[in-house]
Amino acid sequence: MSRYDAAQIEAKWQTAWDSAGLFRAVPGRQTTKPKYYVLEMFPYPSGRIHMGHVRNYTMGDVIARYKVTKGFNVLHPMGWDAFGMPAENAAMAIGGHPKEWTYQNIADMRAQMKPLGLSIDWSREFATCDPEYYGQQQALFLDMLAAGLVYRKNAVVNWDPVDMTVLANEQVIDGKGWRSGADVERRELTQWFFKISDYSEELLEALDGLDNWPAKVRLMQSNWIGKSRGLQFAFSLIDGPHGADRIEVYTTRPDTLLGASFVGISPDHPLARQLERDNPEVAAFCAECRKGGTTEEALEKAEKKGFDTGLRVRHPFDTAWELPVYIANFILMDYGTGAIFGCPAHDQRDFDFATKYDLPIIATFLPSEDSPTALDAAYVPLKSEKVFYNKGFAGEAWQTGEQAVEAAITFCEGNGVGHGVTKYRLRDWGLSRQRYWGCPIPVVHCDACGVVPEAKENLPIRLPDDVTFDVPGNPLDRHPTWRDCTCPTCGAPARRETDTMDTFVDSSWYYARFTAPHAATPTDMAEAEYWMNVDQYIGGIEHAILHLLYSRFFARAMNITGHLPDKAREPFDALFTQGMVTHEIYQTRDANGRPVYHLPEDVENGRLIATGEAVEIIPSAKMSKSKKNVVDPVNIISAYGADTARWFVLSDSPPERDVEWTASGAEATFKHLARVHRIAADIAASDEAPNAADEDLLRAMHKCIHEVTGGIESFGFNAAIARLYAFTNTLAKSTAGTEARRTAARTLAQLMAPMTPHLSEEIWSLLGGDGLIAAADWPVADESMLIDDTVVLPIQINGKRRAEISVAREIDKAELEKIVLAHDAVVRALEGAAPKKLVIVPGRIVNVVI
Repeated sequence: MSRYDAAQIEAKWQTAWDSAGLFRAVPGRQTTKPKYYVLEMFPYPSGRIHMGHVRNYTMGDVIARYKVTKGFNVLHPMGWDAFGMPAENAAMAIGGHPKEWTYQNIADMRAQMKPLGLSIDWSREFATCDPEYYGQQQALFLDMLAAGLVYRKNAVVNWDPVDMTVLANEQVIDGKGWRSGADVERRELTQWFFKISDYSEELLEALDGLDNWPAKVRLMQSNWIGKSRGLQFAFSLIDGPHGADRIEVYTTRPDTLLGASFVGISPDHPLARQLERDNPEVAAFCAECRKGGTTEEALEKAEKKGFDTGLRVRHPFDTAWELPVYIANFILMDYGTGAIFGCPAHDQRDFDFATKYDLPIIATFLPSEDSPTALDAAYVPLKSEKVFYNKGFAGEAWQTGEQAVEAAITFCEGNGVGHGVTKYRLRDWGLSRQRYWGCPIPVVHCDACGVVPEAKENLPIRLPDDVTFDVPGNPLDRHPTWRDCTCPTCGAPARRETDTMDTFVDSSWYYARFTAPHAATPTDMAEAEYWMNVDQYIGGIEHAILHLLYSRFFARAMNITGHLPDKAREPFDALFTQGMVTHEIYQTRDANGRPVYHLPEDVENGRLIATGEAVEIIPSAKMSKSKKNVVDPVNIISAYGADTARWFVLSDSPPERDVEWTASGAEATFKHLARVHRIAADIAASDEAPNAADEDLLRAMHKCIHEVTGGIESFGFNAAIARLYAFTNTLAKSTAGTEARRTAARTLAQLMAPMTPHLSEEIWSLLGGDGLIAAADWPVADESMLIDDTVVLPIQINGKRRAEISVAREIDKAELEKIVLAHDAVVRALEGAAPKKLVIVPGRIVNVVI
């Protein structure tokens, strides 16, 4: 075949791989090979793959294919994160069922992914909505419940009144539900929780050992866990209602206590709850606060609002010093004690609040001794910065924040005002969700026995199929029979829990299930011992906090309950977060000046193909359906082949950075691959005798092996591809004999195989390679061939570069001096005289001093 026919080549070799069962991971108990486990974060089955999927899974595939050729037993599985609200929303929109919608989407996406030629062990595939999977998740829940890792309590939650479910803080955007857009309310509900906060210190300390994780991810996790050292104390309440006599406060800045001007409490604080029962104004204010966002970003952006309760507290250092008590919309009940003291001089949020309500602003420290104490904004230096404490507790007036905090804690403890404590920002994980399409929580409610774990022999507790979505709310609450069951303890009639699990649960242990996806227990410990940990985990930075944190907690819980070995308490040895695939946005304007977006295939040379109208071109942004700047991988594969898509998304920029997809770039990639195919075909048809150029070509080949191997090992895929481009040019220009060129071309195919596996198989076969290239041993660079026999030496004359010479690397010094002194540039400079000095740095440079 002289023409590069990607469609034919790719179909042929995918069939060959499938027939050979090449990518099936061998169970650990059946092999003595070392293992390698590479895993990309599994996708949500939306129904269409996008270029981000192509990039993510190609990166993992490069590593998986490379490790196979290095002699490893590779586990490279695929699954689907399939539960969640989108399926329920789709069912309500189209009148279907979430199950049908989800499984059809899985089938569609699998069909779109397979042409990419990914080296996936499809025999291990599962979806989190498979009863076989969520039944084992229910078994895990019961084991965790028995181990004291799960509990139930009343809690204030974010409630979406349209989707009628609890939302995590991160799912509340500007006070509205992330999917429904409805104003979110704060409600008190009985919820199930995982005791992740008990592991705050362990999760924090273990970050130091994750050397192969990005530093920014470890920092994000550390900040989320939020360890802090501070003071816990109480303000005495003056004439509090119904016996309330104190307000407990935790502060990380006790050094600013002498700058306090008010006390603020959360709308969900017990005192606020007490007040709103008797005061309609308080009740209305608290209700309004509960509609606001609860993320730190939302609280920072929101207008600061307060309600003066009329209550006062005494300052702990001066009983005559009274502070007003406000209910404030920027204080959350789930951190600290739900109460703060406001020091407006050193907290911008408090400053804005104090300015609005005309409260005192008292500076406790200043940049210098003579700085004015009247502030136009809060003065918030770094805690490591030394400032002048004009109202310090003890010690030097000039102190860092860290020194002053410790001095304040010591002072307060010595004077009976509270005690120093360490707290964490990390709260327990609320897992209850009031929806149908999720894993049922396996407990029953019995009038006689209370809340009772379901018997394991009754698992899985399957979701009923005969549900409707014609009215909002959880269909499980409305189902006529599903809730009815028998109490596992006493046998009396009982009711099932209708809450289902947060979908973060589903994705927090799937990596462990892949080690034995058909086991009758959550894991097979022998297989888990062999396969764990995940050697390389790949996914987006957007999952840097919650998914990874929850997975780390789950690994510990599974270890405690006997489902993972000790070594797997940290499940991911290495983590890589890839950049996005971006594209220009094309838009015109409608009659009202609003943007109208257009697909890339509808635009040519800056104009709409259909009408000729000029378009505005907005620089590259993340591909988005709403902006229509998407490129369909299916169309790309159809037009150019999977190898073109794979090569392009890896070649254009470092994998941790964004890559811009361009039509010209894709076309150039296709032309390059066609050129490689043509070079190989020409070599296959040639018959040239060995000659002096053979060694130069083979030397270049070994250098390429060395550099591409290093590039793959270090995730420098774009650097490896750049080296392959260079070696392709060397091969194309080489006048070496046929056998040397065949060897070089087969090696080029091997080095390209992780990136372009189909074309590489074709070239390997064309040039007489043995078996499948995907199973061939990775080429090894000959170290002796990496050292050039010659070296280029610059010649300096009085320190200025004037020429260069190519000489044998091991040249004798006397011989080198002769060559240098005979060079035209040196002869002209000397004008017949002898040099004053000849300085030779072996292998580096020669300097002639005249």
